[in-house]
Amino acid sequence: MDFSKKCRYGLRALIDLAVNSKEERVPLNLIAERNHISLQYLEQVFAALRKKGLVKSVKGSQGGYFLAKKPEDILAAEILEALDGSYLIEDEEMESEAGFGGIPAVIQTMLIDKVNKELDRLFRGISLADMAETYLVYEEDAKDMYYI
Repeated sequence: MDFSKKCRYGLRALIDLAVNSKEERVPLNLIAERNHISLQYLEQVFAALRKKGLVKSVKGSQGGYFLAKKPEDILAAEILEALDGSYLIEDEEMESEAGFGGIPAVIQTMLIDKVNKELDRLFRGISLADMAETYLVYEEDAKDMYYI
């Protein structure tokens, strides 16, 4: 399994938005600058997030983006699905060609179904709030570091 660039950038941008939009809307160009992401690419990412109802935007000089729901109500699964569709492994092809026997069914039930169940459990158990809180811990730890 591999997260696409779109998912990685989307997750970065949403964590940034969760941390920085508590009181106000955040212009997309600031998110792009802070995360070293092309503004044009981020516009595409946010179009997908807006379409799925995860973010909202306000146009104008005081405009910007904000979360459509509380960070604790936005799950990693929703974000990944909004940006890339299903994150689950595709089902095994169950063609009944000579020589296959029950092998595809074994692969499906013993591997694919189990991995998909765990992926779904994992991604539905992590909220944007969890990721934002963890980010803030990393940021706080980085402030306490010093180099000689």
